Amino acid sequence: MEKVVVIGSGVMGRGIAYVSALGGYQTTLIDVKEEQLAGARKEIEVIISKGLEKGKLTEQAAGELRDGLFYSTELEEAVKEASLIIEAVPENMEIKKSVYEKIDKVAPAHCYFASNTSTMSPTEIGSFTSRPEKVIAMHFFNPVHKMKLVEIVRGLETSDETAEFIRATAEKMGKETVVVNEFPGFVTSRISALVGNEAFYMLQEGVGTPEEIDKAIKLGLNYPMGPFELGDLVGLDTRLNNLKYLHEKLGEKYRPAPLLEKYVKAGRLGRKSGKGVYEYQ
Repeated sequence: MEKVVVIGSGVMGRGIAYVSALGGYQTTLIDVKEEQLAGARKEIEVIISKGLEKGKLTEQAAGELRDGLFYSTELEEAVKEASLIIEAVPENMEIKKSVYEKIDKVAPAHCYFASNTSTMSPTEIGSFTSRPEKVIAMHFFNPVHKMKLVEIVRGLETSDETAEFIRATAEKMGKETVVVNEFPGFVTSRISALVGNEAFYMLQEGVGTPEEIDKAIKLGLNYPMGPFELGDLVGLDTRLNNLKYLHEKLGEKYRPAPLLEKYVKAGRLGRKSGKGVYEYQ
């Protein structure tokens, strides 16, 4: 059985670990903090329970998923036999650089590296390793167990073999795929960042309340979630970091709205902090 290691047990990492184990891969979820892993395990159990209740999972599938999913703080030990490592750490290039330099020394030569980045360069990430041809972006969407798409982004050195392996892996995890070439923001993040940022400008200008703006976007443009609902879900700090990166690379149209920056400075990060655009119990 191929072994998958997911590094980072935050919102995205735990979702990726779930679909990986559901797809039949022996999966290890890695984090430096035991409490983060405990939270991930608890949330994954909730997803499994809801799947069983709604008939989306059989008891057998749930048992196999649990049997194939492991949690660990021992990064180097976990990656020694990995076929694929999916990195899901924060969108900070220095953090990613540290992770890739470490795993490159330990992972077997045949192992592929995929970053769950929504904006950052797989070419640059590949340069942190001795195997840039085996490095690619594998952009999942939140919530991972519900969203169908994986956006696969090739770096300059990414081989055809790597792109095909990742495409097949994503499909085995139950996902639809698109394979695109690297450019800042890829396809989906460029559009999502513009919509989310423009919503903050409208809120700042008094065009409407968050509820009214979200409702208009959902019902008028057929979006499944409003931009504020989505921003609170993914984290307003994550949204701001993405916009800063795109602003640097692509220019003025991605300049973050001052109100978004103010929310982040106030610690209003969304669901994870209990308060973002909306308040959560």
